[in-house]
Amino acid sequence: MKIAVIGCTHAGTAAILNAANLYPNAKITVYEKNDNISFLSCGIALYVAGIVKDPQGLFYCSPEKLEELGVETKMMHEVLDINIPNKKIKVKNLNNNEIFEDTFDKLIVTTGSWPIVPKIEGIDLGNVLLSKNFYHSNTIIEKAKNAKNIVVVGAGYIGVELVEAFEMNGKNVTLIDAQDRILSRYLDKEFTDMAEDAFKEHSIKLALGEIVERFEGTSGKVSRVITNKGEYETDLVILCIGFRPNTDLLKGQIDMLDNGAIVVDEYMRTSSKDVFAAGDSCAVIYNPTGTHEYIPLATNAVRMGTLVARNLVKPTTKYMGTQGTSGIKIYDYNMASTGLTEYSAGIKGKEVKTVTVEDSYRPEFMPTYDKAKLKVVYEKDSRIILGAQIISKIDLTQTINTISICIQNKMTIDELAFIDFFFQPHYNKPWNLLNQVGLSAE
Repeated sequence: MKIAVIGCTHAGTAAILNAANLYPNAKITVYEKNDNISFLSCGIALYVAGIVKDPQGLFYCSPEKLEELGVETKMMHEVLDINIPNKKIKVKNLNNNEIFEDTFDKLIVTTGSWPIVPKIEGIDLGNVLLSKNFYHSNTIIEKAKNAKNIVVVGAGYIGVELVEAFEMNGKNVTLIDAQDRILSRYLDKEFTDMAEDAFKEHSIKLALGEIVERFEGTSGKVSRVITNKGEYETDLVILCIGFRPNTDLLKGQIDMLDNGAIVVDEYMRTSSKDVFAAGDSCAVIYNPTGTHEYIPLATNAVRMGTLVARNLVKPTTKYMGTQGTSGIKIYDYNMASTGLTEYSAGIKGKEVKTVTVEDSYRPEFMPTYDKAKLKVVYEKDSRIILGAQIISKIDLTQTINTISICIQNKMTIDELAFIDFFFQPHYNKPWNLLNQVGLSAE
């Protein structure tokens, strides 16, 4: 069996490692257009902030390790064309510009995503940077050394984490987003308000509900960001607007969402026989709605990549779907969410109810007993849990992993009231926060 893999980040690495173990007689060839593989891009902000000192720790695999498994890794090789009916790919060796063809029996597409780069006047000016790969992180660190004022455009996870990192390094930071609040995809307003207050307390300027109209520069480098509501002096701009799937090579050949995300079934098969896909290039089955959605997360990627390998020869292990579970730390606050927020449920046309509990996470007779806020979203008629969010200064984010399981198993808010959780005064109360939410909903 001849397996060709295009792209080697989270999903690609998981697919390759598992395929090499499951099919020791297969010939596996990996095509990667960069000169490194398996970079943890979610660690960029930690690297920028100086929390991660050695960036090599952000790589969890290497061509040498793959070679030990009998995998041929062709670095600096860009796939130019994919011919699915004839099972051929055209490849360019970026080292010497040689172009050649290869064939495959099974094709694994793990091409990932790329930052959205809008057509804004002045976007090609110097010091307007992206944040995705290892080279971006090094460029950001180098450029930030001499920057006094930094503007981050985009208030999703990456943008928010970079803002905190820059502020920790003593920079004057402005965060711009077209939405009127940060992290709007993941948390409801009562949670994002608390995070925004933390930013303001650290003198970070929030320019929310503003659309960037153009960048202006001096001597070829950006010096000002102009929005529909204001102007911001800057030495450096980081674009964190979002991501789009890297799937242009396959357009018209397999089924995709409107944004280009590849649609795969529960066995990671595309609409074309012998072509599998995983990771940020794909849409995933989103359990709260039962629809295919684009949710580019490392957790989804490694699960999907592993499943590709297991199902490559015959369907064996189904994908269980995702809740889009994620977490973030903003200064003293630990925050996490899963599934639908009240806001996103409204956009999806779901009739929901919510319940929120704010309480000390453990008994008040303990030396400390910080407050935690937990909100659960559930369907109005069926009372099935659809989502949850938590915020606290003590780390209670694993609570959201528990609710993720509840959503996956279609549990109701009423069942949550009486689930068996342990009690120990160091950690919680006799009625766990999760129980309290269920009781409050009843």
